[in-house]
Amino acid sequence: MEKLTIGLATFDDFDGLYFTIQSIRLNNPDLLDRIEWIVIDNNPFGAHGQCIRDFIKWVKEPLQYLPYTNKQSTTVRNKIFDLSETEYTMSVDSHVLFEPNSIKKLIEYFDEDKDQGNLLQGPILYDDFENYSTHFTNEWSSGMWGCWGTDERGSSADNDPFPITNQGLGVFACRTSEWLRFNKDFVGFGGEEGYIHEKYIQAGKTTMCLPFLRWLHRFQRPVTPTYPNNLKTRFENYVIGFKELDLDLTECITHYKTHLTTTEINTILAKHELDAIE
Repeated sequence: MEKLTIGLATFDDFDGLYFTIQSIRLNNPDLLDRIEWIVIDNNPFGAHGQCIRDFIKWVKEPLQYLPYTNKQSTTVRNKIFDLSETEYTMSVDSHVLFEPNSIKKLIEYFDEDKDQGNLLQGPILYDDFENYSTHFTNEWSSGMWGCWGTDERGSSADNDPFPITNQGLGVFACRTSEWLRFNKDFVGFGGEEGYIHEKYIQAGKTTMCLPFLRWLHRFQRPVTPTYPNNLKTRFENYVIGFKELDLDLTECITHYKTHLTTTEINTILAKHELDAIE
């Protein structure tokens, strides 16, 4: 029986990390012999670092801890797949909770060879436990390539999986050997949604929404996160990703004209040897 590695990349979020890991351990006692953990601490010397290191000593399952300071970016999640020693790997934001049986059904899905090397995701549930979103629509909004969308096929955990072309990346999984990786040049926060999904499409695969893989995501942060998150670096990530995949940047640039100056946009385009805009 193969195992599942659950990896969490975190930046000053001890509380979220604690409750995500402990809720999975508490609610899946029958699966603990099939679960291994990876924690990537992207700010190990910050205010939360020591609490994280003290906490993980209590986790009895195999756990790898990596203090990672080479760069601060959500793409450090690549390291989860680099370190994983199991056949299946799932990346989880360090502030996510799962509906009962979600992880059990995911392991069964893998065991039955239903994944076909695809990227696997599931519906995000909102805090009322009733409303949900199954995917991102491929629209530009608030500096992101994607707006939350809802497909009725995700309304019940018992429904069949179906393909999607974009989704938020609070939870995603695949066979470890089938991870196609975020671009190594991405920096800071953002730019991965849509990009990684298109990368799977261009590789002849897809992203499947598994209605049973249902998750809650804590969005509210009373204490403002300190990780690097600004629209200039996010735009640069889109430029890097679109150039890698040979995608048209026109809509992206048009959208970012409402967020950045022409000089800021052209500086980034020139850095990546692309034509300036007027």
